[in-house]
Amino acid sequence: MEQFVTAANSIMWSLPMVVGLLALGLYFTIRMAAPQVRLLKDMVGQLVRGGSSSAGISSFQSFAMALGGRIGVGNIAGVAAAIYLGGPGALFWMWVTAILGAPVALVESSLAQLYKHKVRGEYRGGPAYYILEGLGRNWRWLAVAYAAATVFATVFTGPQIQANAVTAATTEAWGWDPLWVGLGMAVLFCVIVFGGMHRLGRTVGLVVPFMAGAYILVGLLVVGLMWQQVPAMFGLIFSSALGLDSVYGGILGAAVAWGVRRAVYSTEIGTGSGAQASAAAHVSHPVKQGLAQAFSAYVDTLFVCTMTGLMILATNSFNVLGPDGESLLAEHVPGVEEGPAWVQIAIDEALPAFGPSFVAIAVFLFSFTTLLSFAFYAETNVAYLIPNKTAQRAVIAIARLMLAGSMVFGSVQSSALVWAFADFGVGLYTWVNIVALILLSPVAIRLFKDYDRQRRAGQDPVLDPAAIGVRNARLWEQIHAAYERTGDVDEAMDHVADTAPDTRAITVVPRREG
Repeated sequence: MEQFVTAANSIMWSLPMVVGLLALGLYFTIRMAAPQVRLLKDMVGQLVRGGSSSAGISSFQSFAMALGGRIGVGNIAGVAAAIYLGGPGALFWMWVTAILGAPVALVESSLAQLYKHKVRGEYRGGPAYYILEGLGRNWRWLAVAYAAATVFATVFTGPQIQANAVTAATTEAWGWDPLWVGLGMAVLFCVIVFGGMHRLGRTVGLVVPFMAGAYILVGLLVVGLMWQQVPAMFGLIFSSALGLDSVYGGILGAAVAWGVRRAVYSTEIGTGSGAQASAAAHVSHPVKQGLAQAFSAYVDTLFVCTMTGLMILATNSFNVLGPDGESLLAEHVPGVEEGPAWVQIAIDEALPAFGPSFVAIAVFLFSFTTLLSFAFYAETNVAYLIPNKTAQRAVIAIARLMLAGSMVFGSVQSSALVWAFADFGVGLYTWVNIVALILLSPVAIRLFKDYDRQRRAGQDPVLDPAAIGVRNARLWEQIHAAYERTGDVDEAMDHVADTAPDTRAITVVPRREG
């Protein structure tokens, strides 16, 4: 099984994936006039505006839920793995992926908002929904493929690496038994997720800002204490990334591939995962939530992943694998497997006796909030695959329990095995989503230009789907109709959230958009 998964990963995460994601990000950057830079103020501003409703959560809670899914084990163990396999230059290519990927996050989250549904009284959406509603019945198979792959990844493969990283860190710090740690996480997970979306949103909304802020502050302190190494460290990153370094120049291809691969896993750009949280937000225009989610890519990679990489490199707490896959180009921490232990060693170098415990706590918070987001993503796609409400409730309950079981299983496996499974799961639904984003790009660009036009006219953007030629956005049609009656967009959104019946996917034959 491990050999099959590894072989499949080498195909799914090959050059076409790397080039395709970066090219898609560049295309949206050009067509939207660099929104990741030009609209940075709007990104931040959206996080403090708006409220929640009976059917949806606030923009910030949705942002935090998606960020909780993004900030996970990839921000610590994933960065260490990227440096080990691609050298210091991998960090540079993670930055490039985040910057070019921000418009991709904007697009997929905006589309999720545009084609959201009301399911069991709560807003749901994501790639499965926007594939079907945006492309039509002939593409139902692609929507089903995405939903099935996402359920598989979030219930079975993804939770394993999160739990495995926690047990590795807690064993290193306190010597705790991995099995008991996994069981404890599973019980806590069930207590929270069986409380519903709003409890999940509140939990993640409270934990994520504290978690990310504390980690970034400690990273800045460690790098500040090692300031003498900083100029040489940045020189090494850039020279390695461009193939100019005498030691790491021979693994330039690995630096690009693993930098993009780990950035995609960490930020979930192009995977559609964050878009599923975006659909639950209570906003007056889909692009508002798209901008909030674009900013989460910056928080994840430019802040959190960067702190991990800088701590590891500034303290020389890393090894680098050679192109032959056996020898080491650099060996600064002999015998220490790439992962949380590198960060624990790095922090200990600057802050003695502080690293192991702090990293263990950080890894737990990072991983646990990711697991909570996995539960939401799994439920969203189960709701798509199984429209019958009675069966839906039963399958969602089973999925939650199986997700908890995957945590226990992963907690006692080798890191190599669970990383291979995690990459396999993410790769499956990422390919589906990339195809969907290419096909729906004309709709996304029209949607963005509608927001940009209203913003430049000094208006608070409100969506009228008919004005941009979009059909099957039924909730937005109802919101706009209520807005025309009342003249108050907040009242209109609250009215639809409270009174609109549950919707079912594609009740009319759509006109192909674009």
